[in-house]
Amino acid sequence: MDLLALPAFNDNYIWMFHDGVEAAVVDPGDCEPVLAALDRLKLSLAAILVTHHHQDHVGGLVGLRARFDVPVYAPATEIIPGPHLAVTGGHSVLTIGSRFDVIDVPGHTRGHIAYFHRPADTAEAPVLFCGDTLFSGGCGRLFEGTPQQMHRSLQALADLPEDTRVCCAHEYTLSNLKFAHAVEPDSAELKAYTRWCEQQRAAGLPTLPSRIATERAVNPFLRCGVATVIDAARRHGATSHDPVEVFTTLRQWKNEFQ
Repeated sequence: MDLLALPAFNDNYIWMFHDGVEAAVVDPGDCEPVLAALDRLKLSLAAILVTHHHQDHVGGLVGLRARFDVPVYAPATEIIPGPHLAVTGGHSVLTIGSRFDVIDVPGHTRGHIAYFHRPADTAEAPVLFCGDTLFSGGCGRLFEGTPQQMHRSLQALADLPEDTRVCCAHEYTLSNLKFAHAVEPDSAELKAYTRWCEQQRAAGLPTLPSRIATERAVNPFLRCGVATVIDAARRHGATSHDPVEVFTTLRQWKNEFQ
């Protein structure tokens, strides 16, 4: 599977994967980057995967459907423009010879889903398309869901194989890592990862995909049971070491962080 991050808007990525003949895309908020990549690589579009209903993830569906008659897979409990195949946790999607398990990850929106592919060839790392639930070094805002839902969703993703490639939908990494440093200022892993991400961005390259192992080591929202993160949360209002309360405090702190 060849995996591409197509930049869109200010900081979105539309993920494309292909086999050299056919391609599928994830969260096409804009059709133009997708059409340009398909034309440049001489690919046909085989399928579209959608994680949630926000416009910067679905705005390109009409334009892509005007040129291609392909299945669109989308969350069963959200309103998605145009015809689509409704999927939810426990379902699987097969496209371009790759099977993706659907995972329910509510929090950012009530019906948000993610897609996880575990290759048959163990030499190839698994792939996760997680939309706006998990970001490198951070997580999505809670527009519709609850802290309990988001914490549970993030833990489900953190439990995936450590070599899983984490394909987030936004280039928020450096901003997220600035906050992560405020939470764990003495983390050597965080400092090393930040240096690498700064080098990537200075070269005009994405910081993504990340890896689950990396996120477990540096992402405070996946580390709500770690003593240093608990201590930081308690200094900002958490009254216990309960992971959901720690997560809730971190998310509010991040919302206000400059």
